[in-house]
Amino acid sequence: MKSARFLSLVLLVAPVTLVAQEHPTVNAQPNTVFVGADGKYESAPDTAQLQFNVSVQDETPQAAYQHASKDVEQVRQVLRANGLDPKSATVGFLSVQPAYEYKPKQHIVGYRVTTDITLKLKDFSKVGPITQQLADANVSETQTASYILENMDEAKNRAVEDAYRRSKNSADTIAHASGRTLGELSYASVDTFENVHPLMARMARPMAAMANAAPGPTEDFTPQTVTVTAHVNALFNLK
Repeated sequence: MKSARFLSLVLLVAPVTLVAQEHPTVNAQPNTVFVGADGKYESAPDTAQLQFNVSVQDETPQAAYQHASKDVEQVRQVLRANGLDPKSATVGFLSVQPAYEYKPKQHIVGYRVTTDITLKLKDFSKVGPITQQLADANVSETQTASYILENMDEAKNRAVEDAYRRSKNSADTIAHASGRTLGELSYASVDTFENVHPLMARMARPMAAMANAAPGPTEDFTPQTVTVTAHVNALFNLK
């Protein structure tokens, strides 16, 4: 009678993430093969996220607040003009702070009111008109447009499927090379990573003067895909 053979292997296949993997400690049993593999899934973004701030300074807190209120009302008008309910935008914070000069000595020269607004759009065709109209209105010091993936769960599942397929293929190769047959899955661990590099377009107030000189900075371009990666460690029995 032949004695049972022992095969234990840790295999890393084609790493695609930039993050160092921490593999769990597995006590491999005789007649098993332990493999690890990375997988990925690339998806087009499903949401455009616009972020812009309103920041004004005036002599008194009341005057600064009223000035900021007028600027924000122009933002509401831009949203309505594009068929959007202002309630679809969210406000992150509102601050009222004194502004100082330090020569010849520290003294208050006014008050600054600052707030930021975030708007998420499913219709990417609205990004250009809204950012242009906000620039024309001269109410925001900066605008940032980023393209993100909100439906992340499905992308993670697809990345895990790819990583598991790779790990099983590797295990099957080892099994055949050693004259064995791959059995059922005995253990698995999964890690997923969002490797997001959204397309960014940062626009400041001076761009309003260039509005008619050239197309917008993101016009005619395609938003960069969002990549989700997964790492699967799997322990298979050998027959």
